Amino acid sequence: MASPILSSKTVYLETTIFSSYVSQREDVASLYRSDITRQWWAMQSQAFELRTSEAVLSELRAGSYPGQQEAVELAESLESLQITDEVLSISELYVRHRLMPESTTGDALHLAVASFYEVDFLLTWNIRHLANPNKLEHLGVIDRRLGLLPPSIVTPESLWSED
Repeated sequence: MASPILSSKTVYLETTIFSSYVSQREDVASLYRSDITRQWWAMQSQAFELRTSEAVLSELRAGSYPGQQEAVELAESLESLQITDEVLSISELYVRHRLMPESTTGDALHLAVASFYEVDFLLTWNIRHLANPNKLEHLGVIDRRLGLLPPSIVTPESLWSED
């Protein structure tokens, strides 16, 4: 599957980044993620070409939660990558090959978007399904079979430009 290539240093931000940015939770882990996300946004976001997708916007618009409008507006300020039939096919393959959980939306779709558009980094706080080192080799095998380059999947605390 051929895919368009974006210029260097592109970052796909999935839903947990925006959710953490606006989080009002007060448990230690949530406070940490919110603080690091806000620091990253303030100090690092301008060093990269930021992207998101309609999948992220749909997730952020669902339900009702504190900070929802701010999260949606922040996501809407970024270029949105298209969910094409090819992206959906890739998402289905990730699920079929047990790389991602059963749903072809959510995590599988975010990963498919990032792989299809060959972004450099997929930025997430989802350690279980996305930024999981145990999944990276499997992702690499599947993406190579599809002729894709997998993104580096990172958390905001590990994506800091030195420039």
